[in-house]
Amino acid sequence: MNFQGRYHECSSDCADLHPFFTQCNSIRVESGCFMVYEHPNYMGQQYFLRKGEYTDCQRMIGFSTCIRSCRMIPMYTGNYRMRLYDRADMGGQMIELTEDCPNIMDRFHTSDIHSCHVMDGHWLLYEQPNYRGQMYYLGPGEYRKYSDWGGTAPRIGSLRRIASFN
Repeated sequence: MNFQGRYHECSSDCADLHPFFTQCNSIRVESGCFMVYEHPNYMGQQYFLRKGEYTDCQRMIGFSTCIRSCRMIPMYTGNYRMRLYDRADMGGQMIELTEDCPNIMDRFHTSDIHSCHVMDGHWLLYEQPNYRGQMYYLGPGEYRKYSDWGGTAPRIGSLRRIASFN
């Protein structure tokens, strides 16, 4: 807590933080944005961090002291575009988005998203409406099934663009 003890500085992706420390009680993000994960190889619970100080990680943002990997989110200033599908392998009904959506169910009458294709930008998906609950980071690429983005079920309540690095 409060930036005491051993530390490790990351300026890029790190698939396994365990060799550097056994627990993480506080985090300082000096620039940019990161996703941190509770397991190695970018698995398990994901947490989005932007520039700032997280002095007591468990209390402030609700994650355990077991941070085992991190991913730097590249700066991006272009357009944002993603396609959501209600079936695996980009099948079924397709919804295209270019803006944040606080409530998938209200807007599209479904919350089961089985696959997606991020054409432009970097996005956060949330299990619940209004950007709450478990979150998932999606960079450009195809996600043929919800487990490809770390989901345990196809339910998505909201999504937003990672547009600001302030």
